Amino acid sequence: MRASPPQGQGMAIYKRLLGYSLKQWPLMLIAIIGMLIAAVTEAGFAALMKPLLDGSFVERDPAVTRLVAGLMLFIFFARGMASFATSYLMAKVGWSVVKQLRTALFNKYLHLPTSTFDAGSSGQLLSRIIYNTEQVASAATSSMTVLVRDSATVIVLLGWMLYLNWKLTLGFLVIAPLVTLIVIYITKRFRKISRRIQNSMGDVAHVAEEMIEGHRVVKVFGGQDYEQARFEQANENNRKLNLKMVVTKSAGTPIVQIFVAFVLVGIILYASNPRFSDTITVGTFMSFMAAMMMLLAPIKRLTDVNAPIQKGIAAGEDIFSMLDETEEQDTGSIHIDNAEGKLEYKDVNFRYNNELEYILKAINFTVNPGETVALVGRSGSGKSTLVNLLPRLYDVTEGEILLDDISIDRIHLRDLRDQIAYVGQDVILFNDTVRNNIAYGRLQNATDAEIEKAAKAAHAWEFIQAMPEGLNTEVGENGVLLSGGQRQRLAIARALLKDSPILILDEATASLDTEAERHIQAALENLSRNRTTLVIAHRLSTVENADCILVMQDGEIIERGDHKTLLAKKGQYAKLYEMQFSDTSSEEKA
Repeated sequence: MRASPPQGQGMAIYKRLLGYSLKQWPLMLIAIIGMLIAAVTEAGFAALMKPLLDGSFVERDPAVTRLVAGLMLFIFFARGMASFATSYLMAKVGWSVVKQLRTALFNKYLHLPTSTFDAGSSGQLLSRIIYNTEQVASAATSSMTVLVRDSATVIVLLGWMLYLNWKLTLGFLVIAPLVTLIVIYITKRFRKISRRIQNSMGDVAHVAEEMIEGHRVVKVFGGQDYEQARFEQANENNRKLNLKMVVTKSAGTPIVQIFVAFVLVGIILYASNPRFSDTITVGTFMSFMAAMMMLLAPIKRLTDVNAPIQKGIAAGEDIFSMLDETEEQDTGSIHIDNAEGKLEYKDVNFRYNNELEYILKAINFTVNPGETVALVGRSGSGKSTLVNLLPRLYDVTEGEILLDDISIDRIHLRDLRDQIAYVGQDVILFNDTVRNNIAYGRLQNATDAEIEKAAKAAHAWEFIQAMPEGLNTEVGENGVLLSGGQRQRLAIARALLKDSPILILDEATASLDTEAERHIQAALENLSRNRTTLVIAHRLSTVENADCILVMQDGEIIERGDHKTLLAKKGQYAKLYEMQFSDTSSEEKA
């Protein structure tokens, strides 16, 4: 859970939120003018009570009556137009703020290091974009409308009351210190609960997302009751926290209104005293009472506005802490257009943070241009971590990795990754066409002929042609409309199309049937003749022709050599090979 800044930073957070609104300052200026007009019309209505009652009902002056009637129509028309302009313009500014923040967060996610995604759940990351941004926009726009308009209304009404009778007005103001104390207490509680609500929203999103993505496993293994219980717990926690927010919000306004009611009663009793009533006209007293009664609504809204403001500040703390996260560090200054492909790992040690044990220890090996090196070993031996260091998804803890005798941290990150094509064991496809999944990213300008060539080399062209719309066929979310083998072959076609000097294959043939694997293995062998290739393989039969095989165990290279050499050693590789050979023989006999 991300730590929250101290309470004293709340104003700084709110100012930063307002900074996004002020980018639309012309609209904000017009809206604020509309708010001030609305505030003046509130006091104008109370002011009309004096001439209306004294002139029309006491002195029965028809000229005053017509004037007051005309002014009343003008006031209501002006207030209506000002309220409409304010509401529309502030809504426009508010959604602009939502768009700015969502864009900023999404762009930030694109450039954050892989370790950030490892540490946080995708539900929390999504909740930040979807839920927290709207809370921030509400604080920066809707709440600002209430603050400006109703604060101005209160000031104008109090000014009118002071003009009518300063003694009665001072009696009304005695509740100000009590109201201030209530607001301070409620403010602290609002922000505390708001932070917890945001975390609970992330939990709800996380549980729901896991169920949706893993619905096949849930169904097959009968996990409905378990998932339902998980979601119920997260959902119930969110409900309770929102009710706490409602209780806090609902209790604050009545308490303030009770104090106002006591003052109101006191003023009425005082004003009804014969000694006082002789010094004030009916119109003046009713105008004063109207102004005081009209104060109740803006005071209530000002008390209620604290909740969305504190929600916005709590959401802003979370959003800005993410926006302030350190992005991937591109420390390189060297540009490379087309590398030869020589790789060297020199005394490489790696751990995910300083509190954990080393995942990789004393890794040393060299791959010459065009050679194929296979990494084998049991699960958890560090094979995938080792290849993930090459495109700098993680940075080495100690030692260095060289590309063409240049340390990779000295090469521009984009240039470094342009030299590498990657096919992982977990195939990632996007909810797009076959064409756009093969020609992804900076490959999007590839011609259909180039895409077709890559697809044929990956043995994917046959099933692509059989699809209803060929290359324009939608594959569904993460390729759900395709078989596992088809998804894998599209990923291989993507790597072939990139035509980079370095190729990483992380269990790239794991999802293919035996016949398809043989065809693709032949294609990959032809491809690797002119490329430096790192292959992570579970099936040792697929790497028998590798120039060098590295056997890994507990993050260390324990054996190295070609297939024949390692078999002759009768070490760990020979044991793994014998085990797989025995399993294969048993399957064939069965």
